[in-house]
Amino acid sequence: MDSLTNSERVLYGSLFCLTFVTGLVDAGSWVAMGHVLTANMTGNIIFLGFAIGGVPGLPIGRSVTVLGFGLTGGFLAGKLDSLLGKQRRNLWLAAAFGFEALLLFAAMTVAWCFQSRGGQSVSTALYGITALTALGMGMRNGTVKRLAVPDLTTTVLTLTVAALAFDFSLTPGNNPRWRRRVGSVLMMFSGAFIGVQLLKHSLVLLLGSSAVLTALCALAQIYREETEHEAKLRASQR
Repeated sequence: MDSLTNSERVLYGSLFCLTFVTGLVDAGSWVAMGHVLTANMTGNIIFLGFAIGGVPGLPIGRSVTVLGFGLTGGFLAGKLDSLLGKQRRNLWLAAAFGFEALLLFAAMTVAWCFQSRGGQSVSTALYGITALTALGMGMRNGTVKRLAVPDLTTTVLTLTVAALAFDFSLTPGNNPRWRRRVGSVLMMFSGAFIGVQLLKHSLVLLLGSSAVLTALCALAQIYREETEHEAKLRASQR
């Protein structure tokens, strides 16, 4: 970690923070939006298969909504990459994370506007919140995939956990990114735990917290330099 530049520290710190946000958002979507995961598309495909297979309590409509808007978010991330790919890549990240923050703020607004007196959002509002968060997380998934920082995908930990265990089975000390991998696991776990605590107050609070953290990550990209990794990524666009 000591060999990292200041710009790399800010970038990696932002990705850790967004991993935490993933835990928050998926806690909200699973607990309050009808057993879907708006950040983790793997889970939704499996849940959709379960639902079509007849498992009760798993809504087909919301799973399809999440997958559709998640795909749309990935498509928009690709378009944004095409538009800004030749600019400094930290500014591209700022724009991508900024759009995600706006979508989360919009989801928070829907949750706040359509909250009933009993404290539960009506069904139509839940579909709107689900669509907005899935769109934002789809943009994140596409953006971070393009960025391709090893072990910092921010939404999927399957390969991260497998790599952590696999490398430890080899020669001792042959696991140079173990801190990054463990950090990713802890951040998503913490986000999910804190997300459940926030939901005890309201979905609005959870979505607002997620939006603010994402907006801070977007701002952090503006005030740092482009990393060597990002410079190579930009060069590949030429």
